[in-house]
Formats: sequence, structure tokens, C-alpha cells
Amino acid sequence: MTRPIISRRDILKGATAFAASSAFASVTSAAPPASAVTPQLIEAAKKEGKVVFYTSIDLPVAERIAKAFEAKYPGIAVRVERTGAERVFQRIGQEYASRIHAVDVVNSSDAAHFIVWKREGILQPYVPEDVAKYYPDEHRDADGAFASFRAWVCVIGYNTNMVKAEDAPKSYADLLDPKWVSKIVKAHPSYSGTIMTATYQMSRDLGWEFFEKLAKQKVMQVQSSADPPKKLALGERAVMADGNEYNMFIEKEKGTPVEIVYAAEGSPLIVGPNALFKDAPNPNAARLFQSFCFSPEAQQLSSDVGGLRSIHPAVKEKPGRKPFGEVKKMKDDPAAVEKTSEQIKARYSKLFGV
Repeated sequence: MTRPIISRRDILKGATAFAASSAFASVTSAAPPASAVTPQLIEAAKKEGKVVFYTSIDLPVAERIAKAFEAKYPGIAVRVERTGAERVFQRIGQEYASRIHAVDVVNSSDAAHFIVWKREGILQPYVPEDVAKYYPDEHRDADGAFASFRAWVCVIGYNTNMVKAEDAPKSYADLLDPKWVSKIVKAHPSYSGTIMTATYQMSRDLGWEFFEKLAKQKVMQVQSSADPPKKLALGERAVMADGNEYNMFIEKEKGTPVEIVYAAEGSPLIVGPNALFKDAPNPNAARLFQSFCFSPEAQQLSSDVGGLRSIHPAVKEKPGRKPFGEVKKMKDDPAAVEKTSEQIKARYSKLFGV
């Protein structure tokens, strides 16, 4: 598989070298007041005419959100730039190190990225009205730099044409059974923010011994956390060790023979925040798009079409999906992920040889 060409540490060195001023390195100290969508903001955004959205959301979902925004605010185009979360982080680091300010709004499935961007002083604090009204403290930054646009869990899954329900794995421990040798697909933490976060939580709760044993199962290694559900759907592998719950919802609801397994040990919890950049080329369109992303309209769309879980209390989950509150979850810890990401990538790559 293609590996990132530079590390998170290298990116930060470059960004720091470019922005040695204290203003760049400063951290905000208090959240701004909530911002409503006003006619003045809409008019200013229309004059800019576009917004650039870097995201790790699955492309069809990101494009649906973009089209809904464009329909609501004619004259403002959304350019979606989608890739894996670790590549999003790398790209922004490279651009800022080269004094290129192309991105307006970012979403990443690795919440640790926002800790880095905030510490480097490149985020623009902004609190949409819906975030201020409805989002609990654990899903919004105390200084208003970012908030949880989406949440989901990383799940096990299987192809129902290839595996009977009674034979399917029920836990991570079950994946180590010799019967699954050469039948498992798995994504990579060097590409996917979901898998980076999940790998941290699993290594903490299950121990690296789990990965050492899993690596001996002749696992098919893919990049994005969206890839394992697709490999299951195609019948290329019988079981997935990890992957996005929301991609599995989408596959199931279109009739693909796949089934979700919420591991007995708990499923890794993933949170994907949104944020604006101080040097956004389209600052007003960025604010308007950020407010739209947290509106009941966009959040319901993300849930219905994208299979994502929303923090907004107005969102209703589709029938047939396991209620989020009933899912046993591992605890997320973005700060710990930020501190250990390079070690996780190195150790994982050594074990799996990719």
C-alpha cells in the first residue's frame, strides 16, 4: 500500500518553521459567542462564491452534504476534497508550511488532528448557534475551535453469504481463531483516522498482543476504513476486523449481504470534528458552511444518507439501526492518540509488514 511520505512530527516541524511568530503559536482562551446565520453573513458568503471543504467523510456522503448546502444557498459552490484523515492532516501541514491557504473548513476522523491545529494557532474559533444550544461540553471545544460534526464506532462485520450467523465472530478474541486465516480484511492507521483512533483504543484495552496474533492470520490489508465493508460486499473476504459502522449501514440498507458485529469487548468510539481556519480564503462562506453542517437539516442528512451518528438531539435514527446508546463503546482519548500516533503507525506497520 502507499505510505505517507512524511510523519506528523515532520509536518509540525515544517509548520513551526514557517510560523515562528507568537501569534501563530498562540492558543485561544475563550469561546466566542454563538453565531447565528444572518442575511449579512449569507450576502458576504455569496460574494465569495465558494467554500473549500477538506474531509475524510466517504465521498458520496460529503457530496450530498455539499449539494444540500448549494441548494439552500444558491451561488455558493462547495469544493469537496476527500481523502483519508491522515492524508488530510498531511496535506494541510504541507500547504501551511508552504504558505498556501487553500482550505476553508476541515473534517477529520482523527480528533487528535484538531488538538495539533489548535495548538499551532491556525484554527478560527467559531460557534454555530446549534452547537451552543444543543451540544454537550464533551463534544465542543471549550475555546470554540471545533465541535463534533459526526460520531460512529469501528465495527467487526461479515458477509452473510460466506459466514453463518452462528459461526460469525462475536468478539475481537474470536478473530484469532485459525478458521479465519486468509479470510479477514483490515484497514491501516497510517491512512485512516478512524483506524488510528481504533488502534489506540484497542491496543490500550486489549494489548498489543492482540495485534501480534491478528497479524499471523494472513490479513488482507487495505487503506481506508471504508474499504473493509466494500471488500465484504464484493465477497473478497468473509470477515472484517475493523471498518466504519456507517458504511456497513449503507451496504445493509441497499441489500448487500453483510452484517455488523459489535464486539463483546466494546467497539472503538470515533468522533469527527469540524473546524475553520484563520487564513481561510473564503471566511464568510466558511462560517456559513460550518453553521449549515451543524444544523438539524445537515445532521439528519448525515444520519439518513451517511449512516453517521449525530450529537444533535433533533436527529432521529433510522429504524433497524442499533440505537447508539445501546452500543458498548471503548473510551476515546484524542490527546493520547496525538501523543502516540507515530509509535502506533511504526509498531503496526512492523507487525503487518505494510
